[in-house]
Formats: sequence, C-alpha cells, structure tokens
Amino acid sequence: MVREALAALLGLEPDLEVVAQVGRGDEVAAAVDAHAPDVALLDIEMPGASGLDVGAALRVSHPALKVVILTTFGRPGYLRRAMESGADAFLVKDAPAAELAAAVRRVLAGERVIDPALAAAALAEGASPLTARERDVLSAAGGGKSNAEIAAALHLSHGTVRNYLSTAIQKTGARNRAEAAQTARNKGWL
Repeated sequence: MVREALAALLGLEPDLEVVAQVGRGDEVAAAVDAHAPDVALLDIEMPGASGLDVGAALRVSHPALKVVILTTFGRPGYLRRAMESGADAFLVKDAPAAELAAAVRRVLAGERVIDPALAAAALAEGASPLTARERDVLSAAGGGKSNAEIAAALHLSHGTVRNYLSTAIQKTGARNRAEAAQTARNKGWL
C-alpha cells in the first residue's frame, strides 16, 4: 500500500515517471534490467533482500543507476551503511512527499541527499564498532540459532563463533547475545 501510494504521488510530478514497482528486494534487479530506470527507490526492510543489500548490488551491476533509500528506520547505523554501499540518498518516510520528489531530482542532478537530522545523529553516534563478521554472527545469533548452528551456517568453528559473540557483546555493552543483537539492530548496525 505504501509503495503504491508513493508511486502514485511521484507519478503526479510532471517530470517524473514511475516505470516499475516490485514488492520484494530479490525482484529489483530483474525490474531494473527490464525497465532501465534512472533511479531505484528502495526500502531498507523488504522481503527477499534488504534495500541495503540490493542497493550495494545495483552499484556493481548498474553503476549509473541512482539509488535512493527511503525508510521508516531513521537510524544512524543504517544511514552509514547505506552511504558506504553507495546510496545517493537516504530519507525517512515521514518526510513530506514533495521532499521525496525534490530528492529524486537532486540525485539525478548528481547530488547526494541525506536527511539532515539523521546525518547529525550519525556523526554524533560514530561508526559501528562491529566488524562485518561480528555482524554476521550476531545477526544469526539474534535469530535464535545455537553456536553450533551459526558455526555450520557461516563455515566457522564453534570457538570462533563464541569469540565473535563475546566481542560483540562487549562492544555493544550488552549482558548477553540476545541483548547485543537487539542493541545492534536498534542502532542500525545489523
């Protein structure tokens, strides 16, 4: 419903045309191949693949394509990850529709567009203290998997998983792995 409403609002702009809509992250690449848009508007949380992962993949497969991340998750960690993956814009969904259309125009003109309040919060927060592997392990642990299951899924030893979890718990200031995963998610690090 939100996707269709955004497409309808953007479609009302005289200089913008919505050429495709998909409901899943794993359908975006095929839609980009089929319709060759100038801009891909992605949400962070999509079934099939996250907008951050899709955006990073599009940077490689379609380097000229502009990527705009629009999300309800206005968290500094997500902003930082989006910018690191090459997103051209990062906006929160509670912004007025006119701001979204203006942001699309600005990225097409070669600018980067970031929600100012979120940019300030990201600078104040600093970078995620977690390494990529610690994020992988903590993300899997947050899903309720045992150390042995995480080790098998990530092709690591049981001891290595235990060490990554211990370090992630320490870095997040949590008491246990579930709390560490929740803290990391709340900050946008996962």
